[in-house]
This record gives sequence, C-alpha cells and structure tokens, in this order.
Amino acid sequence: MTLMLDGQKVVGKRMKVTANLRIEADDMSGQTSGTEKAHKGFKPKTLTVSLMIPYKDKADLRALMSLAEGTAGGGQLKTYRVVNDTAAAFGIRQVQFAEGVSAREDDNLAQWVVQFTLSEKLSNPERVESRRKAAGTKAQSAPGQSVGGGDGGTGGSDDSGAEQGLTGFEAVLKKVDVFIGGDS
Repeated sequence: MTLMLDGQKVVGKRMKVTANLRIEADDMSGQTSGTEKAHKGFKPKTLTVSLMIPYKDKADLRALMSLAEGTAGGGQLKTYRVVNDTAAAFGIRQVQFAEGVSAREDDNLAQWVVQFTLSEKLSNPERVESRRKAAGTKAQSAPGQSVGGGDGGTGGSDDSGAEQGLTGFEAVLKKVDVFIGGDS
C-alpha cells in the first residue's frame, strides 16, 4: 500500500490504512425504547495509518515527523494532497494531521510501531454546506398588544422610542443597569 502526502511518500513496512466516516446522530426516544434518531450531519472522514519503521531507517521516521509538524501561513496545520487507494475509495483528497503521531518501540523486533490519524479537509459535505445560503430569520408576531410594551407595568417609565423593543423585564433590567453603571 502506498501513501503519499504532497508527493512525498510515507515510507514504512506493513502499512495499514483504515478509513472512517462518522455520522452524528442524537437519540430522540427519551425514556422510551424508540429507535428514532436526529441526523446531525457527517463529520470529516479520517484515515488511521499504522506502519513499522526499522530503527536503521530513523530518517524515515524523521521525515514523517516533519510532515506532521508542517504548518502553513499563520501557524495553521498544513493541508496535504493525499494519494492512497483507500483514501480515493472514500473520496478523500486533502488531509491534515490530527490527534497526534505515536511511535512506540516494538517488543520483539528492532523497529518502531507508528500510528497517526489524518483528518479530511474541505470535504464534499463541507463544500456543499458552505454553498448553501443561510436561512434568513423572519420576524414573528401575534395578534394583540405585547405584554411588555408601552406603559404596561413599568410604572411611568422614561423609556425613549429606541427602547420600545424591550420587554417589561428587559426594561427593568435596563433601569437597574443605568442606575448602577451610569448612562452610557
């Protein structure tokens, strides 16, 4: 299996790449035994990579660490273009290192057992979501007068016309705020 990040091959023996797609959902059943779930979207796909690097090839581990520590402008993690069969099958094109890199000494052989996670960057769901127009909010009203409007219960208020949008409780808080902190 081959793994390349921005054209640089990640070198190691017995490399295994595991792809993962997390689907967020909340249980809507409450205290019942219902199975309804609220779909909350797709989280970025991840690639978990495990491989072995012999001690004699410590330059390969150093090269991997320099990739993991790579930063772009502004100190942000560097985004890499990934080339791998598993990544291609999952539709992953760009990744960043996530959740750290670990290298432990093997118990039997003179090698490191290396594991790291690559998280998808600019995924298709993320692109679709960014293209969607934000749903505008609409003002809602009900027939009749508002409870906190006018002189209703504020005891002869000195509220100006700009403060008419405040509820009765908000008007009281505004008066307390002005009394404690002065008029601003």
